Amino acid sequence: MELGLAGRRVLVTGAGKGIGRGTVQALHAAGARVVAVSRTQADLDSLVRECPGIEPVCVDLGDWEATERALGSVGPVDLLVNNAAVALLQPFLEVTKDAFDRSFEVNLRAVIQVSQIVARGLIARGAPGAIVNISSQCSQRAVTNHSVYCSTKGALDMLTKVMALELGPHKIRVNAVNPTVVMTPMGQANWSDPYKAKTMLDRIPLGKFAEVEHVVDAILFLLSDRSGMTTGSTLPVEGGFWAN
Repeated sequence: MELGLAGRRVLVTGAGKGIGRGTVQALHAAGARVVAVSRTQADLDSLVRECPGIEPVCVDLGDWEATERALGSVGPVDLLVNNAAVALLQPFLEVTKDAFDRSFEVNLRAVIQVSQIVARGLIARGAPGAIVNISSQCSQRAVTNHSVYCSTKGALDMLTKVMALELGPHKIRVNAVNPTVVMTPMGQANWSDPYKAKTMLDRIPLGKFAEVEHVVDAILFLLSDRSGMTTGSTLPVEGGFWAN
């Protein structure tokens, strides 16, 4: 299926590792011009070596002022993938203010800020666009020790719908992708314990966690004009977890 992404300028946050890195690699291979945003310079350096021609931007999206300085003059962007996130797991009774603040700053507030920058540019140019927010199966199902993480992703799903409602008249589509556990460094760190993993796998009809490519394929589809009548959706990539 031809996705028509060649020549499009795409901004990807959380580009240094996991889903974000896989998305940058796939977009680069498809001929897109990619702005890769990460807080880790070493990850960006290695990514530039893998994907010559991408534009690296090193910034901590949890810092509003630094993000404005780094991306406020990023120039015309056609497509956006809001992938950056943190997963700070704590039992509910042990949730700290720092974990709460950091989680919402990166997982939700940064999505608002970066999306505003991109959407304002699209509207000023009178250009159509697409935004994909990387949410989670945890947005709609409770998972032990994930009270803050689940809350950020539930909020992100609703933000996606409101963005779709308000940006639709400007021909900007907004959708979310909701993966199960993905075998990224973050996924491996949080789900490497066999007993813990089994409790989740037992709830997934397909009986396995996702690979990065499964999520990247969904992202590319939602960025492309092949999904031109899809907006405000939450696309599960979770092996049937929500059906259980």
